[in-house]
Amino acid sequence: MLGYALVLGLLFIGQRRLLYHPDATRPVLGELATLGVREVTLRTADGLALLSWYLRPPDGAPIIVYLHGNGGHIGYRAERIRQFSGAGFGILMVGYRGYGGNPGAPSELGLLTDARAALGFLDEQKIAPRQRVLYGESLGSGVAVLLAAHTPVAALILESPYTSISDVAQYHYPFVPVRWLLRDPFDALAAIGAVAAPSLFLQAADDHVIPPRFGRALYAAAPEPKKSWSTASGGHNDVGRYGGTAAAIAFVQQQFAVPAVNHAAK
Repeated sequence: MLGYALVLGLLFIGQRRLLYHPDATRPVLGELATLGVREVTLRTADGLALLSWYLRPPDGAPIIVYLHGNGGHIGYRAERIRQFSGAGFGILMVGYRGYGGNPGAPSELGLLTDARAALGFLDEQKIAPRQRVLYGESLGSGVAVLLAAHTPVAALILESPYTSISDVAQYHYPFVPVRWLLRDPFDALAAIGAVAAPSLFLQAADDHVIPPRFGRALYAAAPEPKKSWSTASGGHNDVGRYGGTAAAIAFVQQQFAVPAVNHAAK
């Protein structure tokens, strides 16, 4: 019994190290600069200055507000930027606190604060809510749902989503009373009913990090209009590679009633 209590104590103390896996090095724009992507600073309500990447959309075109997963930093998503740019979209790749050389340490409240700062930046840039598409990848899907539940956006895209981090953690640690210990539950299931925007769910059937059943449960609870897309190939990190990004682009084009475009990357 003492040993079990010790294990619980260690898990409680180290839980954020288990959940967040940032690359603390500063990302480099490199060839993305030739597409017009530039470094910007997001100013958070709690006083942080966060490096992020921004590509302004053409007048009236959609902008993808990208909330990435728990690992790496925004530089790991360079290919997504190229694909969205090629479709004629703008993009704001949100740099989280504690990631990519940014100050602070990640937490649920912290990441939500960072995401709100991103929308505040778009307000300053005169990018209207009707142009904004929230894209949440993995951990970021919970951030996107919690934000979309209280903020008007044009559309919501969730890649490898979950009902809550509590549910996913309980799946991975069935011997632990997760709900008593978890600091950052990211309860997307409790918030999804308040989302008014059209939503798209992207999943891989062979995802062992966030099993698809969690995404299906979130989809079932989501209000209409909504769509679901899945691939039988790949796993947690392969959704885009097996057609998920193309499905997301097509969804956005449909929401904005614009013809498909495919600008060659410069």
